[in-house]
Amino acid sequence: MPTPPAEPPRARSLAVVNEEIRALLADGGLVTQEGRWRYEELLVEWAAAVRGDVTEAA
Repeated sequence: MPTPPAEPPRARSLAVVNEEIRALLADGGLVTQEGRWRYEELLVEWAAAVRGDVTEAA
């Protein structure tokens, strides 16, 4: 059973990560275990991108 990576890359923008999350949900990607892991990875990456946007604005 594969395990998800500990840390997703942070180089992508919030808009790009958000679009990938929407595509995963629209395609029914949460049906598989891998899809759920990918969703969790994307949420972590999305949260990091949000924090990055807040830091840049401050």
